[in-house]
Amino acid sequence: MEVQNSLLRHYYDIIFSIMAVSLDDVDIVLLNALQEDADRTNVELARLAGLSPAATLHRVRRLKESGVIRVISAQLDPAAAGFPLQLYVTASLARHDPRSSRVFDDLIRALPQIIAADNVAGETDYLLSVVARDVTELQEVLASLATRGGQRLVTYLRLAEIKPPSRLPLAPRGTERGTERGTERPAHRRRDVPG
Repeated sequence: MEVQNSLLRHYYDIIFSIMAVSLDDVDIVLLNALQEDADRTNVELARLAGLSPAATLHRVRRLKESGVIRVISAQLDPAAAGFPLQLYVTASLARHDPRSSRVFDDLIRALPQIIAADNVAGETDYLLSVVARDVTELQEVLASLATRGGQRLVTYLRLAEIKPPSRLPLAPRGTERGTERGTERPAHRRRDVPG
């Protein structure tokens, strides 16, 4: 029952949620620039956004503190870094009680070969991205998942990347798909002064 309630809460959040953070055009410029190249200097960002470096730093800090920017990191090529096996694994749990889910979630977080994981609705419970140096390492990961509650594990070998992880399609107000100019809510005015 708790799993159903959790799914209903997530469904409600998806259907009825509104953006928690109001983004203006300057935020969009900064976010698009950072998504394109997270290694940009603050001076470059300031030039692109038309702000002073201090105001830009303040904006980026605010975007980090609000959770819009989770982390700024490098994207590595798994094969070049020594992980030629890249797979997707779907996992269904044998039991769906809170304790079983927690044990499985903890294992997923603990295994470094699992580089991404999502709890999903549908025929399976989890979608995992897994890397391994060889078949033996992959077998160890799958055995760990099976012994901690993974009843049905299906592996899909990744043959080629068709589209790498992409930027969010952020657009300035009034240019989003389905939004007409003049119909959007007025943006809150903010002062770009470090606080």
